[in-house]
Amino acid sequence: MNTQSYKTVFANPKTVTKGWVVIDATDVVLGRLASRVALILRGKDKPYFTPNQDCGDNVVVLNADKVKLTGKKLTDKVFVRYTGYPGGQRFATPKEILAKKPTELVRMAVKGMLPKTRLGNKLINNLYLVQGDVIPQKAQNPKTIKLNEI
Repeated sequence: MNTQSYKTVFANPKTVTKGWVVIDATDVVLGRLASRVALILRGKDKPYFTPNQDCGDNVVVLNADKVKLTGKKLTDKVFVRYTGYPGGQRFATPKEILAKKPTELVRMAVKGMLPKTRLGNKLINNLYLVQGDVIPQKAQNPKTIKLNEI
């Protein structure tokens, strides 16, 4: 027998079908939300997942400012960043981040779960964070996923 009965199929930008997914983040734990969103952005829920291609869906997160943090993380957790200048170390708690940019906490959590490569930088652009209940991408006919029912 000269032929194989099964061949590995690799996805490429021409064969990938990108859809739209809506997730409501009201009272959902931040880490659980971020891990599920990162999985969908990466495309790991698809049968033709290819690690080096963008084969995930576009994700719209509604009520991204109403995400829940367990325990005392809202005040005790500290995010550290460095500006690059001497004495440029900056500290922020999730409460301060939510006060300045309400959706930034979700973006930071999802970005931390994506690959730290050029592909990861491209994938984070497929994430859309909304503060209210109104879906701006209504014309794309997005499907709704309820994280509490999975």
